[in-house]
Amino acid sequence: MKNFILSAAILAFAGVSTVKANEIRTPIAIVIQQDSSAKVPVKLEALPAPVQTTLKADAYKEWTPTTAFLITEADKTAYYQVNVKKGQEVAFLKVGKDGTVLQ
Repeated sequence: MKNFILSAAILAFAGVSTVKANEIRTPIAIVIQQDSSAKVPVKLEALPAPVQTTLKADAYKEWTPTTAFLITEADKTAYYQVNVKKGQEVAFLKVGKDGTVLQ
């Protein structure tokens, strides 16, 4: 009986004193890349006259403007991004302030 109790005590002690291996965790580097351009929403009716004239030209008259943004790049160049839709097709135009299509 003493052997049984002694064996049970040894097993219990061995079970309790197990060593847990430390997990080695590698730090993860999170890199956030900030876009160097600024995108400002513009109402369609507030677009400059040359841009509105370009959107009404024969080449784009089938496309309906949905939204517009003034994009200013890091080098201070600016243009309008006009999202357009024709049926189920969706696209965008890059139009300079003078009405020239940049894309």
